[in-house]
Amino acid sequence: MAEEQGDAARKRISGYGFGDISTVMSVEDIQREAEKIAARAPGIEALEALANRDSFVSVDNLRAGYGRMEILHDFSLRVAKGQSLCLIGPNGAGKSTVLHSIFGFTNIMGGSIHVGGNDVTRLSSNEKLRDAGIAYVLQDNSVFPQMSVEENLWMGGFLKPYTMEAREAAEKVFDKYSRLAERRKQPARVLSGGERRLLEISRALVMNPDVLLVDEPSIGLEPRFIDVVFEILHDLQHTEGKTIIMVEQNAKKGLQVADIGYVLVSGQLAKAGWGRDLLDDPEVGRLFLGG
Repeated sequence: MAEEQGDAARKRISGYGFGDISTVMSVEDIQREAEKIAARAPGIEALEALANRDSFVSVDNLRAGYGRMEILHDFSLRVAKGQSLCLIGPNGAGKSTVLHSIFGFTNIMGGSIHVGGNDVTRLSSNEKLRDAGIAYVLQDNSVFPQMSVEENLWMGGFLKPYTMEAREAAEKVFDKYSRLAERRKQPARVLSGGERRLLEISRALVMNPDVLLVDEPSIGLEPRFIDVVFEILHDLQHTEGKTIIMVEQNAKKGLQVADIGYVLVSGQLAKAGWGRDLLDDPEVGRLFLGG
């Protein structure tokens, strides 16, 4: 009897939360299946169409990595101004490396990156933030816990020529987000997970960027805070016209909120489409969405 119960329990184990034991896929299985998809990778014409043929951020044939290790192989991307793009794919696919490359954290071995028609490929991260309007929101735990909420925001304006400009920009953030204003003098360590994420995003806004690179916006958050964070990103896109490129571990949530989705495999673009269409794509669902 006990053995039968054990067998029944094992059959209820599921991969990604759906199906029975027969549906569980290993990382290696997912990688192999995803590589089959990559053989039908979209061309530039398809990417241009998704960006409404009016690209604001363009990446062409990018080869990039860390030191001598090449992670991205001839990777291309197109996003229009005021659009949002979510990058999904298996671990190690190069998703965060795309953000790192756009912001200047990697070694560029070939290809180009343009923002607003300007070549920003070789600019440093400081130059990209100050001169090209690109801001990067780190994965998590990037606040300074002993500093006040207000001081954390001031740090977002460290490249502004005058301290007063950073303080004025911080005031605009406080005007927009009352929950931060209420805690402005408190140390950042007392903030909830959702409030810390809001502070991290808000700090990136102090330089008034056109492009927000957001790495794992929901990581480490309780479910009740995840919707709040995505509502903030939605508002920044649709109210302030920010262009958002994000990596999101919760692929289903990312595709629900983003205009466009890209699937990366082994440092290459495997699939691209409207977020809502990728949600309904059986291959993407089976490999990355748990269904």
